[in-house]
Amino acid sequence: MRIGKALQLAVTLLAAAFLLVPTIQSVLAGVTVNYFQGIRSGLTLEWIAVVWELYASSIFLSLGIALACLCVTLVIGVPAAYALARSPGRLSRAVEEFISLPLAIPGLALALALLQLYGSYKGFRMSPAFILVGHVLYTLPFMVRSVQSVLAAIDLRTLEEGAATLGAGPVRRFFDVVVPNALPGILAGALTVVTLSIGEFNLTWMLHTPFLKTLPVGLADSYASMRLEIASAYTLIFFVMIVPLLLAMQWASARAQRMSQ
Repeated sequence: MRIGKALQLAVTLLAAAFLLVPTIQSVLAGVTVNYFQGIRSGLTLEWIAVVWELYASSIFLSLGIALACLCVTLVIGVPAAYALARSPGRLSRAVEEFISLPLAIPGLALALALLQLYGSYKGFRMSPAFILVGHVLYTLPFMVRSVQSVLAAIDLRTLEEGAATLGAGPVRRFFDVVVPNALPGILAGALTVVTLSIGEFNLTWMLHTPFLKTLPVGLADSYASMRLEIASAYTLIFFVMIVPLLLAMQWASARAQRMSQ
């Protein structure tokens, strides 16, 4: 029994080291004067200042697109999940599979389809909305599936019938009954949407322009054309801005789950 626990602990520590050691090394490289000389070359914030000067627009653009993507998927995904959960059947399953279709298509192929369809509209092609469309198509299935799974686990019909007998109309039932009960799924879907939108690379790489670089595209650009210290400093800024956001959303999701129990 002790041997089994020791093996589990060893595997856990190895997995943690496999993930954390490269991350710590990259963070340290972003604040060292010279990566090849190591810590003994001294610590500096110069590279972070350089990254902020060169890529601040990319950072804010990526965060803006992620928040806009979250808003659009909430407006579309929650009512869609409600409609699918309220009327199960062959048609609902077919619609659900159609919504999930972008997950089965490589991001590059989806981006190519968007370019062929909307590439001739220069104003749209050169705007952040073009990247937003791609991110919404890619992340919408996660929001729908997350909310739909929560609604499928509750007696939605009985709750709606009870609210209807008290005089609540369809809109009132949706906002006062459906949304509160689906809140854990909404928050879990929101966490997934924001995470995927911020970190999405393949789709964005095809859709971006030289003036519209998101965080992952800017990171790839910095690794390809800049010093290793600058690229590592970019990674450090990425962590500092994204990790607190994800932790806050996870805390909100866990709190909503405790409140619903």
